[in-house]
Amino acid sequence: MGEDDFQHQREHLIRDELPQLGIQDEAVLQAMMSVPREHFVSDENREFAYRNAPLPIGFGQTISQPLIVAYMIEALQLSSDERVLEIGTGSGYAAAVLSKIAKEVLTVERHPKLTASAQKRLKRLGYDNIRVFQSDGTLGFPECAPYAAIIVAACGPSVPPPLLEQLELGGRLVIPVGEKQGSQKLVRVTRQAENEFKHEELGFVHFVPLVGEAGW
Repeated sequence: MGEDDFQHQREHLIRDELPQLGIQDEAVLQAMMSVPREHFVSDENREFAYRNAPLPIGFGQTISQPLIVAYMIEALQLSSDERVLEIGTGSGYAAAVLSKIAKEVLTVERHPKLTASAQKRLKRLGYDNIRVFQSDGTLGFPECAPYAAIIVAACGPSVPPPLLEQLELGGRLVIPVGEKQGSQKLVRVTRQAENEFKHEELGFVHFVPLVGEAGW
């Protein structure tokens, strides 16, 4: 499959499918249009890069369904001068999309091989406002806190307290919460004061477990 084929599939997914499924934020749609998802999936799955479905990337992890990536990023309500922390780098796809909207993206991955491959991939593709770290994402990344937005690409049993602590005033956290394999809800938490957080439920989702000290 050639680059023109991928471009056509990308345009169909982002211009036609995603808006019909409720994605309205033009900045999110433009960001997704500019990121070639075919470079963030395995070679054997490249032909499926623009199916609106998750795909395996190894180590029991997946690259999320494009609709979910768009929905979660839309829920962050980002502006171009903000810094974002992503928990669960995976192949680097969501970080690449985030980098087209936010000023800077820090992304944390617990798997060493996924961390290394994402670092190489993002550097090769020219994403110079993304920093990738290997760490326990359930603890956030306090060295560079606070953050205007935090996005978590795995489901925790509850919202990890370290992530709440690393939100700046007015900051937003989007995370799936629930059972490992059962009912999970996408939640947005907004820091309204030092010890005051607003929780909103955004719908039902299905993610891999968030593994770590403050997760499963």
